[in-house]
Amino acid sequence: MDYQRVFSQAIDRLHAEGRYRVFIDILRDKGSYPNARCFAGHNGPKPITVWCSNDYLAMGQHPAVIAAMEEALHDVGAGSGGTRNIGGNTHYHIDLEAELADLHGKEGALLFTSGYISNEATLSTLAQILPGCIVFSDELNHASMIAGIRNSGCEKRIWRHNDLDHLEALLAEADEDAPRLIAFESVYSMDGDIAPIAAICDLAEKYNALTYCDEVHAVGMYGPRGGGITERDAVADRVTIIEGTLGKAFGVMGGYIAADKMIVDVIRSYAPGFIFTTSLSPVLVAGALAAVRHLKASGDERAAQQAGAAALKTMLAEAGLPVMESATHIVPLMVGDPVRAKRISDILLAEYGIYVQPINYPTVPRGTERLRFTPGPAHDQAMMRALVGALVEIWDRLEMRLAA
Repeated sequence: MDYQRVFSQAIDRLHAEGRYRVFIDILRDKGSYPNARCFAGHNGPKPITVWCSNDYLAMGQHPAVIAAMEEALHDVGAGSGGTRNIGGNTHYHIDLEAELADLHGKEGALLFTSGYISNEATLSTLAQILPGCIVFSDELNHASMIAGIRNSGCEKRIWRHNDLDHLEALLAEADEDAPRLIAFESVYSMDGDIAPIAAICDLAEKYNALTYCDEVHAVGMYGPRGGGITERDAVADRVTIIEGTLGKAFGVMGGYIAADKMIVDVIRSYAPGFIFTTSLSPVLVAGALAAVRHLKASGDERAAQQAGAAALKTMLAEAGLPVMESATHIVPLMVGDPVRAKRISDILLAEYGIYVQPINYPTVPRGTERLRFTPGPAHDQAMMRALVGALVEIWDRLEMRLAA
């Protein structure tokens, strides 16, 4: 076996399909986000504007968050020192779990090192604990949810995206004695649409199913206190498990679940992805704790972000650019070709100092490749006009059609 040839061919396939991922070498400018410095392909750092960060509210730059992290660093040092069971359970972790449980109106919460791990560990463990469990998964669920369901080894049924009739048909035909778990997201981050959570909960109650809602793109962003779509729509109490992240709107790092104490205890006690990994650094936990507490009390960041997203959607549409319909803060611009998506991204960065990554398969279906913009509270009108002007020029240069 020529191992190197096999590996080389695998990479060559990605290049040929226009799907090879390139990591852009940047440093954000503290205190002036979305301004940053790019080190890729330049003699020295080049100033750029970041348009694709998931730090939706710029909380990673917030003075209260930075101060909390600095205080923790000088108080307890850098790392946690171990797993939660062996030396890595700090008072910061306990406080943050209590704050997250309160955010979602649940009895308890459990921290993980990332949103990916919280999904994979919780779904795989929960489905294994329930004998004969059948998981009903929305077809656009995140890769981490798919991995968790797959790793559980349980039966699964894929329902068409947000199609309640199809979900009910699958629930109705399943063994009525089997445990059932409906897994879905609140905000689907590539299209920017929202799940009909109340209606899903209606079906769950009708067919005696548990519900698992991934709120990673909604926590901090929606609801009076940033509890997500479940808080905004007043359905958090009807969802069995709410999963979220600390690395997007809260601006730091980590993932979590919130649920009743028994479910939290089961995951805490059985999930290998929780038990056998070093806990989050208390420095990170302190920053996330400050962010959660701030966004519970302040709606200013959410309001500014929503206003910015609405303004950018309008400007793109008025320029004839193919902005996709979105009910959320996500602003996707359809390209429909991986090579062109990468080309547009490259021109924006090299010539205009505008950084946005192309979104290609398998993150989105083939033929729906796009650019995904995430305007934040600090993206002003001048930045938006510069972005739209650059896109119009590139569309013309590449002989792509604008709407009349």
